[in-house]
Amino acid sequence: MTNNDILKKLRVALKLRDDEIVKILELVDFRISKSELGAFFRNEDHPKYMECGDQILRNFLNGLVIHLRGPMPEKGEKGKAKKED
Repeated sequence: MTNNDILKKLRVALKLRDDEIVKILELVDFRISKSELGAFFRNEDHPKYMECGDQILRNFLNGLVIHLRGPMPEKGEKGKAKKED
């Protein structure tokens, strides 16, 4: 299974549009255009097909964690969230 397959399956499973994927990647300061992203979803025999590299998939997964869970709290905020007795 290639990185392209993983990206495609996550896109379908989470019902994400291209613009949503671009925004998820921006959460981790990774910029990509919708046309560049579209090249990952093309068939392998298409002339404009591009392989999805490890860096892009890694950044997408890190951005997806932030998108679904929210940003990690700063150190010190964790203790403040607990109720004090």
